[in-house]
Amino acid sequence: MTEDDVLAARFEENRPRLRAVAYRMLGSAAEADDAVQEAWLRLHRTGTGAVDNLAAWLTTVVGRVCLDMLRSRTSRREEPLDVAAEPPAAGTDPEDEAVLADSVGMALLVVLGTLAPVERLAFVLHDLFAVSYDEIAPIVGRSPAATRQLASRARRRIQAGGPSDGATPAADAARRQIVDAFLAAARGGDFTELLTLLDPDVVLRGDAEAERLGGAPALRGREGVARFLAGRARGATLALIDGVVGAAAFADGQPRVALRFTIDGDRIIRIEAVAGAGALRELDILPL
Repeated sequence: MTEDDVLAARFEENRPRLRAVAYRMLGSAAEADDAVQEAWLRLHRTGTGAVDNLAAWLTTVVGRVCLDMLRSRTSRREEPLDVAAEPPAAGTDPEDEAVLADSVGMALLVVLGTLAPVERLAFVLHDLFAVSYDEIAPIVGRSPAATRQLASRARRRIQAGGPSDGATPAADAARRQIVDAFLAAARGGDFTELLTLLDPDVVLRGDAEAERLGGAPALRGREGVARFLAGRARGATLALIDGVVGAAAFADGQPRVALRFTIDGDRIIRIEAVAGAGALRELDILPL
């Protein structure tokens, strides 16, 4: 048996688990096969010489591949397409897809689809496949403690049967419209428009770095917040922050300030500015 044969045999031993992980992450059998195929290609290029624990290494690779696929899908606001895949084993057919969906449970897949990519990864790997937070943390770029919080937040949403912030497609579109209007009004110095978007008791808060930069003193009340924000936010653009529409300013492709909004109906009731490097690393920020 050649070295390639041994490598392929060891990979095949791990294939069922890898495909199960990828399917729960992506909700598509074809995309799951694509992710597993990519893991095989990376293993074939790398070999097993530098791999102490092959199963853990492959799970990490599949997790990262799936996270990239989810982020790409989320930034384009696309649903998965079950196109034909060409993994080392047989391709996916509708019957196979139905068996996979039944084994996971369609209700769980639907709720998993409402989670932010990093929340979904943390929950799937920890709660469904018993991967430790220490192992998941490097995949999502968070500390183990923050990774635990991601999984806990996902768990609460799943137990509630959906996202805690009511992020249905219609609500998501409305939220995006409100944040977009806020950014336009702030950039243009439109005090009157800001007043219409802000709740009378709106709160503006920033972390220590945001305050140091002069970007977000602690303020309460519509007029004071609107007066402070008018003419600001010139570098901010729409962004997904942990899967929720917000805003962020970027420099050299990296987020420098993130704005998180709490919205009730058609009014903004809280704005949180995050500028500390450590705090920004704990957020999953994607420009829209």
